[in-house]
Amino acid sequence: MPKRSSKKKRPGDYNVVAKSVVDEATGQEQPEQPEKPEDSGKNPAAVALGRLGGLKGGKARWKGTTKKERSEIARKAALVRWKKNKKKKG
Repeated sequence: MPKRSSKKKRPGDYNVVAKSVVDEATGQEQPEQPEKPEDSGKNPAAVALGRLGGLKGGKARWKGTTKKERSEIARKAALVRWKKNKKKKG
């Protein structure tokens, strides 16, 4: 089951939208041109290395911490969660 409708998204520029509506109505719809990826200014090699670290998951990150550090991190996380719940209730 598809999660999204199969309708094509229209760009925000009114002139482009108007042209696409006319093209659709007259059956002259042209193939979409792929958008050029924006240059984020990041080094692609560094991005790939960062992604590799992200794929390892929490278990790999926990290996380098002591039991005391893990306990402290968990305590802080619990306090933040409890603080959020108190704000919602009252």
